[in-house]
Amino acid sequence: MLAQRALGKSPTWGGGWCADRGGREARSKREAMQKSECHRSVQLRNRVTDNCDQRTSSSVQIKHRTAVQQRKSSSSTSSPESARKLHPRPSDKLNPKTINPFGEQSRAPSAFAAIYSKGGVPCRLVHGSVKHRLQWECPPEKLPFDPLLITLAEGLRETKHPYPFVSKEGFRELLLVTGALEKAVPLLPRLIPVLKAALVHLDDEVFERGLNALVQLSVVVGPSLNDHLKHLLTSLSRRLRDKKFKEPITTALQKLEQNGGSGSLTIIKSKIPTYCSIYC
Repeated sequence: MLAQRALGKSPTWGGGWCADRGGREARSKREAMQKSECHRSVQLRNRVTDNCDQRTSSSVQIKHRTAVQQRKSSSSTSSPESARKLHPRPSDKLNPKTINPFGEQSRAPSAFAAIYSKGGVPCRLVHGSVKHRLQWECPPEKLPFDPLLITLAEGLRETKHPYPFVSKEGFRELLLVTGALEKAVPLLPRLIPVLKAALVHLDDEVFERGLNALVQLSVVVGPSLNDHLKHLLTSLSRRLRDKKFKEPITTALQKLEQNGGSGSLTIIKSKIPTYCSIYC
């Protein structure tokens, strides 16, 4: 030992201690690097897992929305209302078209409907066990024809209950009052265009109401209608091509000739050459 110290050499146990110390430091560094790499891998796995969870939740939400929409569409198509629209029942033809006061109206009410709802037409429909009738607020004889008769004529184009019945029956009953001739003749220039609008309507029931109203008017005003007759005959001539209207139109023309006198025949023949006079 003394000899080693004299030569300047460290003892052997000192070299071994340094070597052990260096080895421990290297192991600790490796362990620290391994822990860091392990921490990074854990973070990476967590990110991948989060992304997968997000994608999974998004796909689940999309599938849920699709399923809800499909249920809504299937429930709407399977509802009774949609089924009736797709497959109407035979009884639907027997029931008049009525207005649902709680439903949404797809368009604004017509002029006649607006006037009727505000009390502008002084009569109301009374439902009977066998047939309906009108109840007037005052006797029709005391009512002015202007503008009531024109308003009722405009209602002939209505298709929703109770407007068709009110307008048709009101027009007829108003023309039956005493003094109807003197009250109706001055209104002919304004009344004829309204009747013409009913005669050119595409709805068959509207046309029939207009045709009946024309005959009723001719009974009251007689030959005074001849000056306006040519404006209405064109519509009747077109409808004559339909077989189901041939007989009612022919009957109406005969009434027009009968009420209008000899002058009406010339006017009718000028527009409908195939017409045969009732006096032939």
